[in-house]
Amino acid sequence: MNRRDILTTALAAGTVAAVASARPASARQTLIRAKDGAMLFHRDWGEGRPLVFVASWALTSEMWAYQVAHLADAGFRCIAYDRRGHGRSDVPAAGYDMDTLADDLAAVIDGLGLAQVDLVTHSMGGSEAARYLARHGTSKVRRVAMLAPAGPCLTQTPDNPYGAPRAYFEARMAEWKADFPAWARANQAPFFTPQISQAMQAWLIAQMLSTPTPVAIATFRALVESDVRPGLARIDRPTLILHGDRDASAPLEITGRRFAAGIRGAELKVYPGAPHGLFVTHMDRVNRDLEAFLTA
Repeated sequence: MNRRDILTTALAAGTVAAVASARPASARQTLIRAKDGAMLFHRDWGEGRPLVFVASWALTSEMWAYQVAHLADAGFRCIAYDRRGHGRSDVPAAGYDMDTLADDLAAVIDGLGLAQVDLVTHSMGGSEAARYLARHGTSKVRRVAMLAPAGPCLTQTPDNPYGAPRAYFEARMAEWKADFPAWARANQAPFFTPQISQAMQAWLIAQMLSTPTPVAIATFRALVESDVRPGLARIDRPTLILHGDRDASAPLEITGRRFAAGIRGAELKVYPGAPHGLFVTHMDRVNRDLEAFLTA
C-alpha cells in the first residue's frame, strides 16, 4: 500500500469512527440482553419522551409502524421490541412464561436506561405490562395505554365466570399443532374490517406466520394460564384502555372491562364497530387518542 492509499484509508476510518461516535447510543444498540442471556431486538425512532411498545401475541415490533410514525412526529421517542421468539430476537427453548416475559420488558427499560417511560400495549402485551408493573413496580413508568388488552384471567375458574373453559384453549392449540397457517388464514377476517386492504392484512398475517409455531403455542399457553388480576390494583399510573365492541379475539366484556374495573381510575374508551386489529382498522382515532393521553 502506498502513502496515498494509507492516508485515504486512515481518513476513511476516521470518518467512520466520527460518524459512529456522533450517533446516539440508541442508534448503535439494537440488541438488549435479557436476564437469562436471550438477546432482544428493538427499534428506536424519534426523539423526546420515551414510549415502549409491547406487541400483540405472535406479532412483532413492526406491527406498531403507524403508531410510531405518528407519535415520533408528535415529539416522542418510540421504542418497540420483539418479544423473545419473535421477529429478530433470539428464539430460546425456554422463558415463555408470563414472569419471564415481564422481566424481558424490564430488561428493555433498564437496558436503555429509561426513566418515566410510557407503555403502549396491544392484546397479550397488556397482560405482560400488568405483570411487569406488579413484579418491578411503577417507579419507572409514567402512563400506560392498553389497546384491546387480552386478560386479565382468560381461563374459567370458580372465581372467574368471565373466562372460557380450559378445553376451549386446548382445542385451539391442537389446531395450531396441526396447521397453524391454515388457522391464521381462516381467522383472518374478524381481526380486520372489510375496508382494510388485502395488502395491509397480508402484511400482518405474514408477521404472525413468521413466529415459530412452538413459540406461538408457548406464549399463548402463558397467556391463558396467567392471572394478572391481583396485580392490577398495584397500577397507580394513569391508564387508558381502547377497546372495540366487535373484538372477536379479546371480547370487550371479558377483557377490556375487566382490566378497567381492576385498575383504579382507568379510562375505558369503547370504539363502536372496532375489531381486535383496531391499531390499523381505526388507526387515525387510535393515534389521536394516544397522542392526547400521552401528552397530558
